[in-house]
Amino acid sequence: MNTLCKWILTLVLVWLTLFIKPVHASENVAETQFQVKLEQALQQEELIGAVWATIAEDEITTGAVGLANAQSDEAMSTINKVQTASVVKTLIATGVLRLVTKGKLTLDTPVATVLTDIQFDNQWAATDPVRVRHLLDHTSGLDDASLWQIMTIQAQPDTPLIDGMQQGPLLVRSRPGSRVSYSNQGYTLIGMVIERVTGERYEHYLDTHLLRPLGMHMSTFTYVSQHGAHADSTLAMGHFENSVTQATLPLYLRPAGQFTTTASDMAVFARFLMSNGEISGDTFITPELLRAMAVPVATEAALAGLTNVGYALGMTSRDRHGVLGKCHNGSTVGFRTNFCIFPKQKKAFFIAFNADVETADYKRFDQLLIAELGIEPEVVKAAAAPLSAVSDWQGYFVLSPSRNERFAYLDYVLHFVRLDWNGQVMQLTPFQSKGKELVPVGGALFRDKERAHASHVLMTSVDGKRLVSDGFRTYEQISAWQIVPIWLSLALGLLGIFWLLISGVGALAMRKLTVSSALFAPFMSCIALLLPIPAFFSQSFLQLGDLTLASGLLTLVTALLPLAMIYGLWRSFRMPEGGRIVVANTLSMILVLQWCVVLSFWGFMPLNLWQ
Repeated sequence: MNTLCKWILTLVLVWLTLFIKPVHASENVAETQFQVKLEQALQQEELIGAVWATIAEDEITTGAVGLANAQSDEAMSTINKVQTASVVKTLIATGVLRLVTKGKLTLDTPVATVLTDIQFDNQWAATDPVRVRHLLDHTSGLDDASLWQIMTIQAQPDTPLIDGMQQGPLLVRSRPGSRVSYSNQGYTLIGMVIERVTGERYEHYLDTHLLRPLGMHMSTFTYVSQHGAHADSTLAMGHFENSVTQATLPLYLRPAGQFTTTASDMAVFARFLMSNGEISGDTFITPELLRAMAVPVATEAALAGLTNVGYALGMTSRDRHGVLGKCHNGSTVGFRTNFCIFPKQKKAFFIAFNADVETADYKRFDQLLIAELGIEPEVVKAAAAPLSAVSDWQGYFVLSPSRNERFAYLDYVLHFVRLDWNGQVMQLTPFQSKGKELVPVGGALFRDKERAHASHVLMTSVDGKRLVSDGFRTYEQISAWQIVPIWLSLALGLLGIFWLLISGVGALAMRKLTVSSALFAPFMSCIALLLPIPAFFSQSFLQLGDLTLASGLLTLVTALLPLAMIYGLWRSFRMPEGGRIVVANTLSMILVLQWCVVLSFWGFMPLNLWQ
């Protein structure tokens, strides 16, 4: 009897080999070819490892390449978990849409009525308070985040969310709902809204009432790391350049960047977002709310006709590689991620890298995944006549609002753009990066030559200022006479510091530099500016926002700089008339002092990174 069973089992196995194996073999060949492409790209970009998932209709494919840990040479596997960084915002927004569907909240609820302990400095409050929708859309006008909120090792997994927020009224820099300005603080407020409405920590509520119903059993909003009390052995190790490992750290603004998941769970999530919002036949999220994700409707750019790109309800509308999709990417300590759904095609992808390498081209992987999904490029929007007054938009533009008010000065001098119109295309040239050619596609709309649809729009604000927007940032036109003095002040200030250093070294070499000389204090204050540099190199860059020896020294020496210049000028004016060197020294002190005044006006002096 046993012999007969063995013969029957053998025949069954032979039959399976002959008739079933060839079908799967062709699928594996295709997957292997794709995996080889990913591995090659991974090596060329000097990355460590990656997990990915593709979704086509109801078919989910997952894969892994590279290493989960460069130190141990552990291979990356599809069971490895990863950190998603800002992709969590899509999940947080979905959790809010669930609350809206249940009638616990509305998108138009003013945040101040829920978070009564949060104050907003909002000049438009009477007609346009900051609403839940504005936080989800990044149109609240709030600052993004300060360094102390994101570059720190002081945060704890259970730090109350309110402790991670800026103290005092939160400044609203643009009319709520009008302009996109990415704000991690905004999503932290969303976490606080969830806690206030549900009476639970947002992590526990969303794990229980969002992830479990969706079937995302390998994911969590709670803090997970590779080491310590919150360790999970399946979490891949994070890395920086040169394969330097970095374990996950707690965040102050954790609703904006804390989420641990797998590629297969993200595939399940993608499939739900492209569904009718039902789970087991019951409405989990109203279909209209799901369809509204990544569809901007009330911003100045959208009202001006730029509807194909923008941010709404936790997702961005992206035009990449000739394909329109709803996406969100993320970057955190040791990880980079991207998540895209294409509802029309019922296809999607998720990819996560356990390496945050500044020089790597992560977009090439998006192109490989789009090609693997077989999504055909869209028809490129044809050129058309622009508005007649297009030449009026030529000139300089600065961010409005700046992403971080604390560093608005840097945006003003380093992140401005210039627009030039040659009669056929608009040339958009950022100060620090390669320019773009924008083709007119009718009226105020323009298309980046690398895009299929309109990517920029020219607008006029209610107060008559000319604007240009790409759906994610808005720039306001300024006169050259507004930016030239700022640049001149910067150049002259640096020139003054350079001269004082040279003059001081010369005086020191000739033994003419004494404590009583007018040059002594200014020279020493310029030398002191170098003191924080070795201290910064001796600490982790993740402490950039903490009060350390380096950041404390930086604040101290930048505070002393103008005082030293004033003292030096006082000494100079009390001394009898000197030669040309003395005059040059005095003039240099004035140049440095004027720059200090300008920096103080912009709130940039003294330089404080830990507040």
